[in-house]
Amino acid sequence: MRPEILYPFFAETGSLQGVGPRIAASLEKVAGNRILDLLWHMPVDIIDRRAGPHLADIKFEQIATIEITVGKHDVAPAKSRKPYRVWCHDDTGKIQLIFFHPRRDYIGKLLPEGEKRLISGKIEIYNNQLQMSHPDYIVPLQNRDEIPDIEPVYPLTAGISGKVMARIIGEAVKKAVPLPEWMDQSLINREGWPGWIEALKIAHHPRNAEQVTPNSTARTRLAYDEILANQLALEIVRKQTKKKKGRIQKVRGTLIDKLLKQLPYSLTGAQVRSFDEIKKDMEQPSAMVRLLQGDVGSGKTVVALLAMLIAVENGTQAAILAPTEILARQHYKTLNEMTDGLGVKIAILTGRDKGKSRQALLDDLVSGEIDILIGTHAIFQKDVIYKNLSMAVIDEQHRFGVEQRINLFSKGEEGIGMDILAMTATPIPRTLTLTVYGDMDVSRLDEKPPGRKPVDTRVMALSKIDDVVMAAKRAINNGARIYWVCPLVEESEVLDLAAAEERYRHLCQIFGDKVGLVHGKMKVREKDDVMARFAAGELDILVATTVIEVGVDVPEATVMIIEHAERFGLSQLHQLRGRVGRGADKSSCLLLYGAALSGNAKARLNIMRETEDGFIIAEEDLKLRGAGEVLGTRQSGLPKFRVASLEDHHALISLARNDARLTLEHDPDLSSERGKNLRILLYLFERDEGVKYLKSG
Repeated sequence: MRPEILYPFFAETGSLQGVGPRIAASLEKVAGNRILDLLWHMPVDIIDRRAGPHLADIKFEQIATIEITVGKHDVAPAKSRKPYRVWCHDDTGKIQLIFFHPRRDYIGKLLPEGEKRLISGKIEIYNNQLQMSHPDYIVPLQNRDEIPDIEPVYPLTAGISGKVMARIIGEAVKKAVPLPEWMDQSLINREGWPGWIEALKIAHHPRNAEQVTPNSTARTRLAYDEILANQLALEIVRKQTKKKKGRIQKVRGTLIDKLLKQLPYSLTGAQVRSFDEIKKDMEQPSAMVRLLQGDVGSGKTVVALLAMLIAVENGTQAAILAPTEILARQHYKTLNEMTDGLGVKIAILTGRDKGKSRQALLDDLVSGEIDILIGTHAIFQKDVIYKNLSMAVIDEQHRFGVEQRINLFSKGEEGIGMDILAMTATPIPRTLTLTVYGDMDVSRLDEKPPGRKPVDTRVMALSKIDDVVMAAKRAINNGARIYWVCPLVEESEVLDLAAAEERYRHLCQIFGDKVGLVHGKMKVREKDDVMARFAAGELDILVATTVIEVGVDVPEATVMIIEHAERFGLSQLHQLRGRVGRGADKSSCLLLYGAALSGNAKARLNIMRETEDGFIIAEEDLKLRGAGEVLGTRQSGLPKFRVASLEDHHALISLARNDARLTLEHDPDLSSERGKNLRILLYLFERDEGVKYLKSG
């Protein structure tokens, strides 16, 4: 249950003075429908209204609050488009106030001739004449306190002006009640942070421009609160998972020794280190939950196979969950080649399998005949029963949520946690690893296997497309196969598809039936068939949208052409480039850019030319584009941060992680004074899954 002290924060915005259904609907679009949402809707700038010069002293456009005497009203004819003008003056000069489409009677009452008024707004100079269009404030002199000296500027939505937004959020801040301090006092003293309610008030009533920056003291304090809530929730989940009784699975040696002897290469240092970490986990009496991060071509599959062979050596079964059928079939082929002669039975199950053949496979699975099962999410459907599943590998972890992990857990022996090894080929900066995968231990494959040749990467204008086609012809004559990736069109699959089809038709006119097309709208079987023809060498060019970025392995493909490369993020370009350079032949990648490049796009393409290290690329991508973009917002699994920003506050993440770990070591149930206050923090930032875990665990 949410603590009672937080009830005011979760009240609807409609409970605030002056917020009717229409304004509430507009607020919901830009911030949310609760008072809490308005508190997290931070200002981005300020308007300083403190300047009050004489009219004669105004030499440039500025925002000012001035005392004037109202003069003559120039009323425009009823149907005229001319503005309504009011001439005003002080002892030193004149100014005209301009109103478009005004209610005349209203302006007459607001600005009666001969009376003094205070006006505040932006003063402009037009034809050497001072003017102010639609002043922000017009008040009698005695109501001066109605004009704020400094006004916060908020992100807006249609139907709400800046003035109204500032007033409503001001009302929301009044509803916020002080909360007991959950922060360690020594940290507050060291960082010079204000208390929570004080930080909130400073953030929404800034006294200068510095106080609206993300790195101001008040905003940093609030960001730390949110990051701490996130890290605390992840750490609770991690601890509860670790509590699950696992199996002690030790390396017996037979299968693993045989595999290592028959591999045509030695493991890299990073592979040996990662496998050692996995071995240690599997020998523990608690369940393993580990993430294996490896760049394209760093050899994750071998490490995952070694881990699964530990399970098989211990008389249990293992499974691999892949995001697509293409990838599942590829794993099936690769693992069968690697385990040739080891006597390990590997099977594949996808949504395609039906009828008798599917039933035969399920019978073999339940009898223990199958050692390793590979497949898409079909492998954890209700009727798929294992004899003794003890370990699961999840490939491309960011495509699967926690829910699927739990589904997989349920396939193991009741009461015993399953060892889970998640893999991702998307290199993620360390800061993001902590926020997205904080409930897992992490191993990194940061070396390439020996013998992989660097990919020659070039950047070229799309206007030279005819030269590119001629170069493609020469490459094909020399036996090359080519991936030709078409541009992303602002998250629109329909337009992506149109671009790909147009390029496909163009290339068919030149290369005939040697060109294939794959895109996200095709049925799985159609896609697989085209990919298979490309892999078999029946097609020379594969035109594709980004569906090929994950895991497709055609060692004979040595050329990657990416159109409008400036529209892709660095990590995505890196993933695509990783599709070539997988065989013995020299490979190249051509990044074609459209019209004038922005500075940011130029920087991205230069980084691609300079390095093939996915982790460096991911860190640069984070700096250039921000967190949601690095992981691809659609499937990022990124926690929704409201106040914190991973770009501005990444230094706080490891601080919060250590804080969360230490706290839970000393106070695992959060039952101390500070622990109880931290529970309030978890509810405030809606990380209450952490509290639920505490109760259930």
